[in-house]
Amino acid sequence: DLIKAVFEDILAENVQVVILGTGDKEYEDYFVDVANRYEGKCRTIIAYNKDLASKIYSGTDIFLMPSKHEPCGLSQMIASRYGAIPVVRETGGLADSILPYWEDADGAMHGNGFTFAGYTAGELYERTLAAVALWKNGEKRKAFVEKIMTVDFSWAASAEKYIALYSELL
Repeated sequence: DLIKAVFEDILAENVQVVILGTGDKEYEDYFVDVANRYEGKCRTIIAYNKDLASKIYSGTDIFLMPSKHEPCGLSQMIASRYGAIPVVRETGGLADSILPYWEDADGAMHGNGFTFAGYTAGELYERTLAAVALWKNGEKRKAFVEKIMTVDFSWAASAEKYIALYSELL
């Protein structure tokens, strides 16, 4: 519903969007209709197709995942590994795995995606435009994509953090 609220505003930017998946008929019908009206800018495929999903990840520059609730979330990690910049809502596993992008005074980039806290279409739109702006800067895009592709989402990395936390408590 957040994407639906700002989808045509996003399409007004110099972007192309691919949607793959199934869901409530209301949303399926909406995204098919938008794809028909924005031919060449939007493609909607109502299906579950793991092979096609892998191909889409590999060709994606920015990955939107503005979940209302997300206990774990693997898609943002998969997108990162393929070099797609994640834009996620800070909830559950999304908040645990995607840290907000920011630059320090020296221009060093921090975080591994674009995040927003509130469940609002305005925040999704603003963070999406911020990700698009970063993507348009070729030098920053290259450095950030290389950074996010190397993030260690493994349990070994999580275990090290738990060990450090428990060590502090002792």
